Amino acid sequence: MSTSKPVRERLQTLKKEFDERKAGKGALLAVMDEAELPEAVYNSNAIENSTLSLPDTEKILLEAEALVDASPREIFEAKNLARVSAYMRDEAVAADADKATILLLHKMLMTGIDDSIAGRFRQRGEYVRVGTHIAPAPEHVDRMIEAALLKYGSNHETYAPDKIALFHLEFETIHPFCDGNGRIGRVLINWQLARLGYPSVIIRNKEKQLYYQTFSAHRDRKNPKPMEKILTLALTESLHKRIAYIREAEIIRLSDFAKLKKKSAAAITNAARRQNIPAFREKGIWKIASDATV
Repeated sequence: MSTSKPVRERLQTLKKEFDERKAGKGALLAVMDEAELPEAVYNSNAIENSTLSLPDTEKILLEAEALVDASPREIFEAKNLARVSAYMRDEAVAADADKATILLLHKMLMTGIDDSIAGRFRQRGEYVRVGTHIAPAPEHVDRMIEAALLKYGSNHETYAPDKIALFHLEFETIHPFCDGNGRIGRVLINWQLARLGYPSVIIRNKEKQLYYQTFSAHRDRKNPKPMEKILTLALTESLHKRIAYIREAEIIRLSDFAKLKKKSAAAITNAARRQNIPAFREKGIWKIASDATV
């Protein structure tokens, strides 16, 4: 199974427009990445059951954690993941993520949270369970990660986002670490996208159940399609957002856009969720360029 031809063509068209328009817009894109960082950190940690809200996460990343009622662990989780994400943005342009990179990212993520497991794969006797899935024995982890990386790096035929989706499914199935697997896996998605010239994506906590279902679909039925869909929708949304800002469009709420176009709010929102219109989310609120065509 693979992403359908119409979706691939739409993404190809958006990527081409993004590449053509981004020349000379490096500063704007960097500001967008910085502004988006708290939202990305919040969603990735929330998927792992962090109780921090988006406003709390923003305060912590602004070094105002004294204003937040949170445990030291959750504060470290927010700061460390932001640090890992910033490192990814800086370093992904230079090289593919290898085993040493993955271990370094994990050390950055877990330092101060659990130093005893930071920067190493699971060892003998360290078994983990995700729902009803028992991850492979620790003795197999190193070999399986090497094999997944080799498979990813040597596959030049599969559509790139589909290849990234499959690597993510395999990485999370291996679950190489005692803790932090989901967050590192989602950082690796963006590392791999950045290597191909794509912007970062956000896997959102509101879609957590659909996201979790992709892993059972892969393990039980060898079906990567649900993960491919999540990733291509997120990538389409990310491209829509960046193109709208690069071309200096007026950005308005989707609800106001529906009124402007005299369209049903429900129909417009459904179209946004399917990415049939160039809408995108900021802090969970759907927005769109006022001159968008629907």
